[in-house]
Amino acid sequence: MFMAMLETPPRPQHPCDSPGGNYQGFLARGTVMRAALYARVSTRDQQTLPMQLAEMREYAARRGWTVVLEVEDVASGARLRPRREELIKAARRRTIDLIMVWRLDRWGRSLLDLITTLQELLSLGVGFVSLSDALDMTTPGGRALAGMLGVFAEFERDILRERVKAGIAHARLQGKPHGRPPTVMSHAPEMRALYAQGVSKREIARRLNVSRTSVRRLVGPADGGDTPSPRASSGTATYVGCECELGEQRESASD
Repeated sequence: MFMAMLETPPRPQHPCDSPGGNYQGFLARGTVMRAALYARVSTRDQQTLPMQLAEMREYAARRGWTVVLEVEDVASGARLRPRREELIKAARRRTIDLIMVWRLDRWGRSLLDLITTLQELLSLGVGFVSLSDALDMTTPGGRALAGMLGVFAEFERDILRERVKAGIAHARLQGKPHGRPPTVMSHAPEMRALYAQGVSKREIARRLNVSRTSVRRLVGPADGGDTPSPRASSGTATYVGCECELGEQRESASD
């Protein structure tokens, strides 16, 4: 369903809206901060959602922040966060001033993903708070820590690049093929030809060393094929004063 924003008075000019805007100085002027809360659990651990939200609401109240948006993510995969994008979009629209999570692993899919999103929020002038990890990017110390994490993320990227290069060099020395393996689509003409000859899908999969699911998908549902059911995810986004279901069931893109 379409989400409606609670009608609240627009905040004064954002620090990033003017040349030379200063985020710290903006906070010092005493403007009420609009907070968005993000809670995430697996489908097997949904009972912790109320606890996460309650602790974040209490902290926001102590800091004098106004909670304008709450997003709940319930997903079956460890790396799936289908509703998180709603918060990032709100940050880009400048309709929130900070995002709060209960713990960092609720937000980031990996170190690289965590740092990438934190750096974007910093560039937008949007704060980020992780309650259990004592990370508060609305303070100078918190922003400095986020910058240090960025160094580690770049280090991780360098290590991965070197591993890939070393793996390719080793494969060449061994005379082994390297690079991306051929895709299933490269077998599509052969699959269809065999199927037209009356070869069963099971036998086609065995001959071409591909999964039966791939064979069923490529010969088409009209030929009796089927596709695996999508992984389900659900959640809600609550703009304070209006709670909207984001979908009873959706397909979630895996990483």
